[in-house]
This record gives sequence, C-alpha cells and structure tokens, in this order.
Amino acid sequence: MTNRAGARGLLDRVVTDWRSWDEAPIEVAAPGSPYAAELAAARARSGCDEAVITGEGLLRGRRVACVVSEFGFLAGSIGLATAERIVAAVERATAGGLPLLAAPSSGGTRMQEGTAAFAQMARITAAVARHRAAGLPYLVYLRHPTTGGVFASWGSLGHLTAAEPGALIGFLGPRVYQGLYGEPFPEGVQVAENLAAKGLVDAVVGVDDLAGVAARALDVICDPPAFQEPAPAPPVEAPASAWDSIERSRRADRPGVRELLRHGATQVTPLSGTGQGEADPGLLLALARFGSASCVVVGQDRRSQRTGHPLGPAGLRVARRGMGLAAELGLPLVTVVDTPGAVLSAEAEEGGLAGEIARCLADLLTLAAPTVCLLLGEGTGGAALALLPSDRVLCARHGWLSPLPPEGASVIVHRTPDRAAEMAAAQGVGAADLLRGGIVDELVDERPDAADEPAEFCTRAAAAVERAVRAVIDHPGNRWHRYSALGPR
Repeated sequence: MTNRAGARGLLDRVVTDWRSWDEAPIEVAAPGSPYAAELAAARARSGCDEAVITGEGLLRGRRVACVVSEFGFLAGSIGLATAERIVAAVERATAGGLPLLAAPSSGGTRMQEGTAAFAQMARITAAVARHRAAGLPYLVYLRHPTTGGVFASWGSLGHLTAAEPGALIGFLGPRVYQGLYGEPFPEGVQVAENLAAKGLVDAVVGVDDLAGVAARALDVICDPPAFQEPAPAPPVEAPASAWDSIERSRRADRPGVRELLRHGATQVTPLSGTGQGEADPGLLLALARFGSASCVVVGQDRRSQRTGHPLGPAGLRVARRGMGLAAELGLPLVTVVDTPGAVLSAEAEEGGLAGEIARCLADLLTLAAPTVCLLLGEGTGGAALALLPSDRVLCARHGWLSPLPPEGASVIVHRTPDRAAEMAAAQGVGAADLLRGGIVDELVDERPDAADEPAEFCTRAAAAVERAVRAVIDHPGNRWHRYSALGPR
C-alpha cells in the first residue's frame, strides 16, 4: 500500500481551480489536555487543520463540490469538528445545485470523543440523503483504508461508487477484529477488487483515472446535449414466420446489449451489482447516451446468460437499482430485453425469483421517470416480462416474446418439443403479432439479420432508442392506462 495520495494530492490530480470552503474547526478539546496535544501534533504532521478538506473545483471543466479525507490526521477519524465541516460542505453543495464527490479514507469514529462523535454519522447521512433527494449526483471514491462508521454511512451512499486499487475497505477494521477474536480477519475479503466482484462497488479506479470516470458519468447525469431530430425510420416489414425469427435470435453471433452500447452509445459508464453485495453477469447496468438522449440502461446480456450465467434474482435486484437511479437522478430508463429465460434452480426459488419479477413489474409501472424498452432478441418468460412495461416499446425485427420457450410450450400442449414452430405461430410470439396487439410500438429493421450487420443494426437501434426517449420525454405516457388496456378489443 505505497504511494497513496493524501487529501491535497488527490485534489491536485482530480480537480483544477480549487477553492477551499473550510473555516477554522470548532474547539473540541480542553486547552492543555492530552487530546488537545494530539490534535496539535496531527495538524503539524499532516499540514491540515482537520481530518477532511472541503471545497469546490473544476472536474474536466465542470464545477463540483468535494469532501476529501486526510488519513494522516488521526487516521481520518470523524469527530464533532470533522462532522461539522462535512455537513456544512454537503449542505452548501445541495444549496448550490452542485454534484458532490466524496473521497473518504478513515478508520471511523474518533475514539477520543466517544459516542458524541459516533452519533455524527447519522447527521452526515441525513445531509447526504437530502442532497440525493434534491436529485443531485453523489459520487464516492473509497480510498485506502475506509472502515467503520465512515464506510457504514456516507461512504456507502453513492449513486456511483469507485474504489482505489488494493484499498482496504470494510466495516470492522482488521486490527480490531484480531484484538477482539484473537485471530486475523480472512485475507482478501476487505479488498477493493473483491468488493467490486461482489457488487458492492461499481469499479476499481486509479487516482489518475478518477477524473475521467467521474466526468463521463456526470456528462450523462447533468448535461444532456441539445436534441437533434434523427431521421425517421423507414417502414419495417415484419417477418412472416415467428419460428424463423426465433432461430435467428438464437445465433451465437447475434449482437446483444454490449454491442448496442459499443456501436450505438457514447459516454458509457458501467455500474456493477446491487451495491448491496450481489452481482449478476447476466444483467448489465450502465449510464449511457444514445445520440442526445442521456439515460440509465438496464440490459439483459444474452451471451453471458448462455455461457454459464443465467439470469437470477440478483440480476433483477440489479435492475431495480437501475430503476431507482433513474428516478432519483431524473434520467430516462432504457431496458433491453434479451433472455433465454431466468435460471431454474432451488437457489433461485429460495432467493425470491418470482417476487423479484413482480417487484420489477411494479417498479416499472410506477417509476417516476420516462421509460423505453428495446426487445432486442429472445424474450422468454418472466425474466423478459420483468423489464417490458414501458412508455414505449421497440422491437427488433426478429425479436419475440413468449411465456416459455416454444419447445416448452409444445411439450405442455402436445407432449413433445417437436411442434415448437407450430406453437410459436399459434401463441403470437413474433414481432408482427406483438405490433398488431399493441405490445410493441415500433420495429427496428434487420437487413435481413442483425448478426450479419451488427454495427449497422446497433446504430439503427440506438437511433430508434433516441427517438423513443425524446418522444416519451416530450409526451409522457400513462403506463397504467397502457397495460390496463391490453386485452381483447
């Protein structure tokens, strides 16, 4: 753990035109007391007057507020004066409508001040919650080390959370654990890279890359560019055979959500997991921009699902995190449906798969954000339905939606999978039937197959998404009415 940047070193590498907001810290130690001597020594050693530095600067030209810990000042611990400074900075950022970048590095509560300092974590959390409730971005960069009450309060509330490579991050400090239990804490658990793999942080980012990652995310969240009307899409001829579409949609080389973002989007910031200890490779979450449309993307990654990571309840909880981000940040939500079906296992049942499907449906139907769904390919079962209800639904020419794989439906009805093509036609799963039934609103052309023209198709699909997002922003729909009206006419 060498060459770690202190507070001022980090600010020098991340922002320009720094302006401090700090005032002299309030007095917390009796003159002449041992604690007063500790504070004086900490000031002399660290060059800082408290364990945080606050202020504002320009991050790639954007004005942002910052709260940055100085670990060299009594291990970055939070006392009454520290909390006073943090809360004042968060409230000033909220009042000024500024994005806030927090970069903690702390052992937690300042033991010299006891419970009074410990309770300040709730006060800091309240200030951060008000900032988020105002629709303002709160970005967190966890540095080595971040533990205790800091990690359990303002260090874990980011809309986006990155961590320093190799950083020790955990609730209980390893030295305290060993002192209490007489054995070392298991290695490799409280490490940034492990937390990223477990879906607790979004990315592991070096200090010199932090400005670029944060700026890209803030470009999507804060600065939607001026809208330019894309050329209208030409009419799309629906395929004659649903079974032909099903077979095409299952091609291994068919482009999925990752290709859609690569060829059709800009300013892509991938996010990881639920932020609560779960991740699912079958579900992709990102901030992105389609043309002039900034949005949160929740997409099913069919390639990952077909190579050992079928979509489970954790993936749907990741999707619900994306829905919450869209509502809180005031961004449109784009869902991408492309799934051979949810995982079938005892673990999925015990993990609440059915309940997560229901909660996704309920969240989408009540979400306080414009929503667009792109049915990109396979649309099998409850996993597909969970991301479908939207203000506007687009469908690739060979996309389809079915309660079961047609082979499964054939087994139920005909006791054999061999009549799957017949079942697909009878059930109306193909794009033509979906369009006719009002389940989808527009088809995205494939010429003749997305797998044969991946870049061109993804560019076309991205333009359709941009048009749809703009349409639902300008003319918000009523999802309740839309889905209440589905049925016989």
